[in-house]
Amino acid sequence: MAVKALLRPDILKLIIQIPCFNEAEHLAATLAELPKEVPGFDSVEVLVIDDGSSDDTASVARSCGVRHIVRHTRNQGLARAFESGLAAALKLDADVVVNTDADNQYCAADIPKLTQPILDGEADIVIGERPIASIEHFSPLKKLLQKLGSAVVRGVSGTDVADAPSGFRAFSRPAAQRMHVFNDYTYTLETIIQAGQKGIAIRSVPIRVNGPTRESRLVKSIPAYVRRSIGTMVRIFITYRPLRFFTWLAVLSATPGVALGVRFLYRFARGEGEGMIQSLILAALLIGTGFLLLVVGLLADLISANRKLLERANLEIKELADEVRQKPALRNPNRTPAP
Repeated sequence: MAVKALLRPDILKLIIQIPCFNEAEHLAATLAELPKEVPGFDSVEVLVIDDGSSDDTASVARSCGVRHIVRHTRNQGLARAFESGLAAALKLDADVVVNTDADNQYCAADIPKLTQPILDGEADIVIGERPIASIEHFSPLKKLLQKLGSAVVRGVSGTDVADAPSGFRAFSRPAAQRMHVFNDYTYTLETIIQAGQKGIAIRSVPIRVNGPTRESRLVKSIPAYVRRSIGTMVRIFITYRPLRFFTWLAVLSATPGVALGVRFLYRFARGEGEGMIQSLILAALLIGTGFLLLVVGLLADLISANRKLLERANLEIKELADEVRQKPALRNPNRTPAP
């Protein structure tokens, strides 16, 4: 999708959103680094999402001049905070939304690198590629897992994103309107897979990082992070390609069943089938399971098709709402302008 033509021609607004949870200590430094002007945009605004913080995160944001603050009454997790930010940014008429972290790990001066491909109509989503190999505070195991994880995401999504877990990314308005985050843990992998499955143009650009300010709250345990990331990728793949997923499971189940059945028939034809009833029962169970998995896949595919229709209808409603906001006269065509 070429987004340059879809951006509002009168004024271009960039909103930089920052999901936060108990970030009072680091937020001020992060906000101070944000650019006040970005080439190609007439205005740059900041949106802070306070995800149920128990400290003074919201107060720090206000004291630093942030006018747009979304507050969750309880902590809902990074994915929900990210989604709340996108929704709020769209209501604020953002043409492009940049997401960054509150701990100032990403170099804010590289925001123009994220937004330029969108302004040029080359991409709908741009993800900052960190120099993983040269980040000193990343352990060798973490670097390896980052590379392996990104490779898996590329395979599942059909994209060429180099740094899938990077939270430093930009979304055009049309792309932001099409994002639906189902996972409560993180949005990073899910949005890439969604973009690939929906045919949204996505690319990576190299960016710089700052030194660590605190331990990662998302990766508290490498095994737990890997387990939850794999679960996220499987769930999203099932959501968007259910028939393919369940067909493979059906084949894996039915193939040994067919082999056992053929073996039984061969032995039976030679008069050697006595005592092999267990093989016949197992073959029937495996083939039956494969058939049931295939039926489940077909039903899931129908549900997936219905969900895509609902997403398309939802997108059309959002686009219509945009048109109404841009043309106030459409709200009440019979209204007489005040003198």
